[in-house]
Amino acid sequence: MIELRDIGKVYHASDGSHRALNGVNLSINDGDIFGIIGESGAGKSTLVRLLNLLERPTEGRIVIDGDDITDYSGRQLRELRANIGMIFQNFSLFQQRTVLQNVMFPLEVRHEPKARSIERAHELLSVVSLDDKASRYPSELSGGQQQRVAIARALANQPRYMLCDEATSALDSRTTVQVLDLLAQINADLGVTMVVITHSLAVARRICNRLAVIDEGHIVEEGSTADVFANPQSKVARELLEWGFEGIDDAAARSSAEPSAREAQPQSDFPSEKQSAASQKSQHAEEGEVAHG
Repeated sequence: MIELRDIGKVYHASDGSHRALNGVNLSINDGDIFGIIGESGAGKSTLVRLLNLLERPTEGRIVIDGDDITDYSGRQLRELRANIGMIFQNFSLFQQRTVLQNVMFPLEVRHEPKARSIERAHELLSVVSLDDKASRYPSELSGGQQQRVAIARALANQPRYMLCDEATSALDSRTTVQVLDLLAQINADLGVTMVVITHSLAVARRICNRLAVIDEGHIVEEGSTADVFANPQSKVARELLEWGFEGIDDAAARSSAEPSAREAQPQSDFPSEKQSAASQKSQHAEEGEVAHG
């Protein structure tokens, strides 16, 4: 479980200060696909980057699985980040590494045996339907395929949590549906709790079971996705609803009608924990430098 308690975040610059978050209180339950939705500049990405301490709160406390992680550093911080995968809009893949080597990277930093790292990476590429692309480079893949490589890499350390920061914003509508369906299956099959940052209610409706709406650094609404859609209480939620759901809904209908053409068809044979490397004691390179895991 993730708890944010009275979180505030202030950025200081030579021309003054900017308060990005103010008095944020949230609880994200195990097994949730929890959406944080708002317009550009509302504080969504700042909020999600607090969860693995890529950003530090100015005020308040962050509690994960009963432990106050707010002041973690060193080994504690590395172990925390090994338990929290993260994927981004721009994929953050190493362009000079093959697909297989990208997925292996978190395991290499953890000093897993090479043979086991290769085996685990192939397992995860099978999960995301890309095992046949193992020797390719990111530049040879479509955007949807690159995001699936990033998802496989984020799963390498068997995380309990996955943070998705506008993970489908760079994708077309059809590919967005495929990636969202893959994330939903990972949540269902592996029990990974997900936090989804998005500006799109269409994305939130397709994948999230709970939502928080953020506006100018404040949480202005929170509840089940069904309740927020049926009876939005905040002005920003009502405005987002008015924009409609064209594109994703159309793409979802086409994908349902043509299952053989789906680029990101999820697999049902996810590797078990017993098949995965047991060690969770070290983490790959600093998360803020394209090495997010």
